[in-house]
Amino acid sequence: MSETGIREAVRERYAQFARSVRAPGSSCCHDGERGSEGISANLYSDDETSALPEDAVAASLGCGNPTALAELRPGETVLDLGSGGGIDVLLSARRVGSSGKAYGLDMTDDMLALARENQKKAGAENVEFLKGEIEAIPLPDNSIDVIISNCVVNLSADKNRVLREAFRVLKPGGRFAVSDVVTRGPIPAQIRRDVLLWAGCIAGALDENDYRAKLAAAGFEAIGIEMTRVYDIEDAREFLTGKEIDVDLIAPQVEGKFMSAFVRASKPARAGACCV
Repeated sequence: MSETGIREAVRERYAQFARSVRAPGSSCCHDGERGSEGISANLYSDDETSALPEDAVAASLGCGNPTALAELRPGETVLDLGSGGGIDVLLSARRVGSSGKAYGLDMTDDMLALARENQKKAGAENVEFLKGEIEAIPLPDNSIDVIISNCVVNLSADKNRVLREAFRVLKPGGRFAVSDVVTRGPIPAQIRRDVLLWAGCIAGALDENDYRAKLAAAGFEAIGIEMTRVYDIEDAREFLTGKEIDVDLIAPQVEGKFMSAFVRASKPARAGACCV
């Protein structure tokens, strides 16, 4: 399973989902998914979503609410890695205010088109959506106060590069504050090899200890991982159904081993600090 194959599977999955959201009369569904249901349900409060375009909420496929946990402050510059339909970028833009800025980075043209439509509907002027890959962030060194992401780092086949890039663009003292899927304990090899499960946020999820180690290797400090939801067997069935896999056999083997987590880290503020 190549890095290119994983990237293209991820790109196609999210492109199809964006097209389904944008289609006239759409129910926002794709392969049984709906952004505001299943494991993506109830991540945002009514106060947060009431002022957002409906399509931004419908297109959310995250596993957490990084904007609520990142403690964003007025005037900060925020970058959302894998910004999708733009929900977390638009929420961040409200939190940092007119003196701040929120960037969204996505590699999928259909998602970028949807996000820009949502930006226009929301009237968000302190927002910019960029095309690019999270392994090669198209922003200068030391330019971002806070990096957020919502169930996207796990989609990359080169997480070391993602974290090095995040470290590079953060200002000294900048914060890494992402929601992601992590694992605890051994995962069946059959799952790790399935490219559709990579695209579905499962096969590429890091063990929590590996995540800490990779963040440290990239140069981060003050690393913390807070579990926010442990997936039970019914969640496992939701992940696995429709894939070329024996659901009845595999689901019990992964029960309680996948979880949503909030991952925190910071770039050292001291002069001369750099990545490994």
